[in-house]
Amino acid sequence: MTYNLEEFEKLDKLKTKVMKYIMYKKRTEQEVRRKFSNIDDQELLDDVIEDLKENGYIDDNNYIERSVSEFINIRNLSLKELKYKLVSKGLNKDLVDDYFYKNADTLEEYEINSAKNIIIKKSNGMEEQDIIQYLLKKGYKLDLIKIAIEKTGE
Repeated sequence: MTYNLEEFEKLDKLKTKVMKYIMYKKRTEQEVRRKFSNIDDQELLDDVIEDLKENGYIDDNNYIERSVSEFINIRNLSLKELKYKLVSKGLNKDLVDDYFYKNADTLEEYEINSAKNIIIKKSNGMEEQDIIQYLLKKGYKLDLIKIAIEKTGE
């Protein structure tokens, strides 16, 4: 799309605002759209987003990978909770599902270890059945909970 000088200045100003927003913390395309939804010229916003996607500043696939790595390193979450956190950021559910499908083995191992960590923490004050119920409510899969219990006993 070609712009006259005034439109180019508007585009440049908007691009600067969006860049500041995404450089502070990586964002999904949907987060950018939500943040700048009050912009009068949505077509201009679309152009800015497309340009930033082409240049790799907005990349939802990369965002999923980095977020999952971050969660794996610092939190004990079920895969269901992990998916929910990603989708709530405005990521396309199909993109998230595709990532989970491609990385199923690694993610299942993470869920087992995560469940194991929770079992160890809770085992002093809770019965095994209560811990299982707690994990099920958090979205852990029963077969993975059983594996985690076996690993905890080793």
